[in-house]
Amino acid sequence: MKTLRELYRVGRGPSSSHTMAPSRAAACFGQEHPEAATFRVTLYGSLAASGRGHLTDRAMAESLAPRPVEFLWRPDAQLPSHPNGFRLEALDAGGVVVATREDYSVGGGALLSDAGVADVYPLVSLSAVLARCRGNGQMLWEYVAQCEGPDIWAFLEEIWARMTECIETGLHTAGVIPGGLGLCRKARAFRRKSAVLKSDFRNEALLAAYAYAVAEQNACAEWVVTAPTCGSSGVLPAVLYLLKDEVGCNLQELLHALATAGLMGNLVKANGSISGAAVGCQGEIGTACAMAAAAAAQLLGGSPQQVEYAAEMGLEHHLGLTCDPVKGLVQIPCIERNAHAAARALSCARFALLSDGLHHISFDDVVTVLLETGQALPTLYRETATGGLARIYEKRLSESA
Repeated sequence: MKTLRELYRVGRGPSSSHTMAPSRAAACFGQEHPEAATFRVTLYGSLAASGRGHLTDRAMAESLAPRPVEFLWRPDAQLPSHPNGFRLEALDAGGVVVATREDYSVGGGALLSDAGVADVYPLVSLSAVLARCRGNGQMLWEYVAQCEGPDIWAFLEEIWARMTECIETGLHTAGVIPGGLGLCRKARAFRRKSAVLKSDFRNEALLAAYAYAVAEQNACAEWVVTAPTCGSSGVLPAVLYLLKDEVGCNLQELLHALATAGLMGNLVKANGSISGAAVGCQGEIGTACAMAAAAAAQLLGGSPQQVEYAAEMGLEHHLGLTCDPVKGLVQIPCIERNAHAAARALSCARFALLSDGLHHISFDDVVTVLLETGQALPTLYRETATGGLARIYEKRLSESA
C-alpha cells in the first residue's frame, strides 16, 4: 500500500476524481508540450456524464491555460481500465495532433499512472495488521508510524491544520452555493442554533455544522483535504473537531487518530475502491465513515480490535449506497450525507466500545463485499447523474415546467 501522502491530498473541490486528478494530469501534459498551440480533451464515462457539474472542464482548462482547449464529451463510451477515463491531445498550429496521453482518475485525486509510487506498507489486510499488533503490543497508529517513518507526523500536522482551517472558514461564511440549485450555506446557522440547545442535541448540531462547513466549502470549489475524497471530505474532520473539545484531545492524539483513519482509508483504496464512478457512494462516504469511526474509537480509548469493529460497522452500514448527484453537482445529497456519516461514525465508535471487539464479519470482509456490490451497481448509480435522485429531480422539474 502507498503512503498516506497519496490518500490525504490538499486541493480544490468539488471532486477529487473529476477536478483534482484531471487538472493535475492536464498541467503535467501542458508542461511536457510547450510547442502545442491548442489542446483537445475527450472525457469518457462518468467524467463526461457528471463532468460539467463537477467542473472538470473548468479545472482542466485552467491547468492548460492560456492555450485554448476543446472538450469532447463521451458519456456513453468508456476506456478499458476505469469509468473515469480521459484522453489529452496536443495540436500544432495547423490542427495536427503531435502528442496524445490517456489516463484514468481512479478516486481520491489519484491517477492510474501514479502506480509507480512505491509501497510503504508490507501488510495489505487489516487482519494481518491486527495480528501483528497483538504480537508486539503496538497500537494501529504505531504500525503506521513504523511504515511511514517519523516525517509522517509533520505531514499529518499540516493536514490537520488545513482541515481545521476549512471548518473554521466554512463556519463563518454565508451565501448561496453556486450551481443553480439555490442551496444556501447552513453551517453557520447550525452552529448558532447549537448554542441554545441542551448538551446532547448541541453536540449533534455542532457535528452537523462542522461537516456542513467542509462540504459546503468543497461544493464552492474551495480548498479541502481528501478524506478519502473531496465529496466525503467533511466526515473525518467533523468528528475529530468535535472530539477535540468533547474529550479534550491534544494535538498528538489527533495526529495519531489521523494515522489510524488513514490506514483504514488506504486499505479500502488498495483492496476495494474509493471511487464513486467505480463503486458508488459507498466507496466515498462509506470509507469516510469507517475512517472517522476508527479515529473516534481510538480517541475514546478503544483497543485495536474495537477500532477495527468501529470501522467495520461504519463501512458495512453504507454498503450499496448509490452515487446519484443531482445535476452532477456535489451538493444534493452529498453535503447532507457528510453530516449523517459523521453522526454514524460516532455511533459506531461508541457501540464498538460497548463490546469486546469480537464479531463475525471483519473489516476486510466488508471491503471485499463493497467491491462486489459496486461492480454490480448499474452505471446510472455510479456518479453519472442519470439515475436515482438525479433522475427523479429532473423528472419533477420537467413535469412542473
